[in-house]
Amino acid sequence: MDYGIRGKTAIVCAASQGLGKGCAMALAREGADLVINARGADALAATAGEIRQATGVRVAAVAADITSPDGRAQVLAACPEPDILVNNAGGPPIGDFRDWDEAAWQAAVNANMVTPIMLIRAVVDGMIARRFGRIVNITSRSVKAPLAHLGLSNGARAGLTGFVAGLARQVAKHNVAINNLLPGPFLTARQADGLRKLAAKAGQDYEAFLATRVAENPAGRFGTPDEFGKACAFLCSADAGFIIGQNLVIDGGSVNATI
Repeated sequence: MDYGIRGKTAIVCAASQGLGKGCAMALAREGADLVINARGADALAATAGEIRQATGVRVAAVAADITSPDGRAQVLAACPEPDILVNNAGGPPIGDFRDWDEAAWQAAVNANMVTPIMLIRAVVDGMIARRFGRIVNITSRSVKAPLAHLGLSNGARAGLTGFVAGLARQVAKHNVAINNLLPGPFLTARQADGLRKLAAKAGQDYEAFLATRVAENPAGRFGTPDEFGKACAFLCSADAGFIIGQNLVIDGGSVNATI
């Protein structure tokens, strides 16, 4: 299946590893040229080289903190008129809401709500003018089914979700489609780190704790960044222009909901 994005240009944030890398690789396999971003220069350069070797597309790597105005400016300078934007940033810490002061909340809201909104603001009018745009925001299943230890994420990402719900319907007539991907448990370093902390808090062995969590998932496994990336690539395809303002949960069925 031809996704119709060969030769398009995509910005993929937080793309040196995990879900961001999965999205970048999937878009590259469909022929999209990339500007990828992450804070760690070495890991980002390694990922850029891997994608180039695997796909042959052009890949520019911008090592910068996307949650800062300067970092966003660097990424946008490298790609001022993207056809595709994949918003992604490391999630805020897990824990109890009593432990989070105002600064923690401001950091979470900046990284997981304000930053993607500022990037959308910077690129959406160009997409409208060119009559093609695809924006995918990587949020969390906790937007649909809040998790107690993800309070910072629940709040900040829900704010982004509300904003996107309104904007997506304003720009849809210009062939600009904005949607959100809501990951559940995936085989990423962040997932492993969070589970280690939860296991320690529960006083349990990590491997046993992990095995229990995996067994609880209806799919009987955790997801892979590769399959997540392929879902992202479809939402960025030319054929996804009638999918507007949706929140696609990708979690192996762990959110138990009819709709």
